[in-house]
Amino acid sequence: MKIYNLKGKLIFEGNNLSNANLSDANLRDANLSDANLRDANLSDANLSNANLIGANLRNANLSDANLSDANLSDANLRDANLSDANLSNANLSDANLSNANLSNANLSDANLSIAKTGYRFIQTACIGSSKRMTTYCFEMDKIWCGCFVGNLREFEAKVKLTHKDNKQFLEEYLGFIKYIKSLI
Repeated sequence: MKIYNLKGKLIFEGNNLSNANLSDANLRDANLSDANLRDANLSDANLSNANLIGANLRNANLSDANLSDANLSDANLRDANLSDANLSNANLSDANLSNANLSNANLSDANLSIAKTGYRFIQTACIGSSKRMTTYCFEMDKIWCGCFVGNLREFEAKVKLTHKDNKQFLEEYLGFIKYIKSLI
């Protein structure tokens, strides 16, 4: 395998990193598209803004990894450990997250469209004061909205407190909450 550093970005040629120990590695901005990272240890690694399009991360350990702003579209994350990982603003469209451990993962503003998760997620964008992506997971009763992470009851209480003086934002959030409740 050859590794190139082009304008501060790591480019991996050969792409076979299965079983690699990359724990604590700084792979920020790395190009790992279509890489084989099956069973790799990437715990505590910095993969922010990394290109992981089509990467095979099956059974990889990504606990506590920073994947913020990473592009994981079409990646295979089946059986991966993503506990406590930062996936904020990550593109997970069409990714396979079946049986992945997402406990305490930060999914704020993550794109989960067409993702295969084994979980039921619902997302909305452009509501509230910051017009962020808001994500709710039915099976975990967990909602991510900006820096807020909690269950639906806690989110509703926070919205009512935070936006009591702003009818527009209050109604937008409460409308989304009401819709979620209608699906439960």
